[in-house]
Amino acid sequence: EVHHLVASWRNPARQDLLNTEPAGSRSRRLHLSLYCPNPKEAMASFLHGLFSKFASNMEGHKELDAEKRKVVVVGGGLAGSLLAKSLQFNADVTLIDPKEYLEITWADLRAMVEPSVGKRSVINHREYFSNGRIITSTATNITETDTVNKLPMTILSLPLATAILSQNLKQRGSVNSKLNVKRSRGPTGVELAGEIAVDFPEKEVTLVHNGSRLLEFVGPKAADKSLAWLKSKRVQVKLEQKVDLEAITDSNGTKTYHTSAGENINADCHFLCIGKPLSSAWLKDTFLKSDLDTQGRLMVDEHLRVKGRKNIFAIGDITDIPEIKQGYLAQKHASVAAKNLKLLMAGGKEEKMATYKPAGKAIAIVSLGRCEAVAQFPFTTISGYIPGMIKSRDLFIGKTRKTMGLPSHLEDN
Repeated sequence: EVHHLVASWRNPARQDLLNTEPAGSRSRRLHLSLYCPNPKEAMASFLHGLFSKFASNMEGHKELDAEKRKVVVVGGGLAGSLLAKSLQFNADVTLIDPKEYLEITWADLRAMVEPSVGKRSVINHREYFSNGRIITSTATNITETDTVNKLPMTILSLPLATAILSQNLKQRGSVNSKLNVKRSRGPTGVELAGEIAVDFPEKEVTLVHNGSRLLEFVGPKAADKSLAWLKSKRVQVKLEQKVDLEAITDSNGTKTYHTSAGENINADCHFLCIGKPLSSAWLKDTFLKSDLDTQGRLMVDEHLRVKGRKNIFAIGDITDIPEIKQGYLAQKHASVAAKNLKLLMAGGKEEKMATYKPAGKAIAIVSLGRCEAVAQFPFTTISGYIPGMIKSRDLFIGKTRKTMGLPSHLEDN
């Protein structure tokens, strides 16, 4: 009995199709279509994965035989990468990600003012995932065909697109004095404004937000403390206003931004901190379209399986779990999914599967520069250096690297 996943990618220039389906197989299978802008790199990664498996077997790892279950992880964010790492010696794992690396996204803001942070917060997938295949590609379709009892396990881990941030501030530091930060309801705009205000106190920073208060995903106390801190650093905060980026005027190198309240803001550049839509639009054209809610999130059960599906799990920001979308919670999703997949692949009973309990009012910490932060706990909200010691100093980069089996700090060259 054969059970496998058909994985293919297409060269747009030559329209060649590489297909891993064994000839003559009659198993039910999930067919995942991929778009790969660089098929040579994808093939090299594919062969590297095969070689890694061979090398691991030679070193004494359990031999990968025909009965080993195939797991495809779509998305190499915090949840997907941790799950691929956790299963790499228990299953035949393929990680599909348009990037060649795992990015600790919340550290991007510090990297804007301190580029060396990126050396620790950007991790090549091969550093933690040595025993599996990596396909550098974007998934475009998934279909289901034929019928048998055994199916390959499939995990869809599609991270919510992070905010768009433009050029590095070090490149702008010597020539620009005024910055305009436009943001949405998340913490990105507040944290970026804080990083700039601390590292470049001579710059004039304006934060524009269309809501009645900052940080709408947490309570009003945390929002008020953040607003007071920003004002103490001379950051101008304009609430209940929007900026029309289509109507920017430029005079002698200085741009004028027009707000919905009729105000004009002069600035040398702007940073757009509005999150992009959830990257699940391609699923609307697949057999999983009925499993999406109105916001484009996959509906999951208490075991993190897509509701009504036996072999498809969803973890990370793609899920409809009613909780704040935060990195440490996505990693908890990965841990629960890994336990359940190992159980099922070992022939365990479904009633013994682990359950995931939504975080409810989770802990939220928003960095305010390098040393301070505001923290919302279930019992209180505090700001200053104490919560800053928890997050702002290292931004959980070292902790995240350790979770991925890597040293928290890099050796000096």
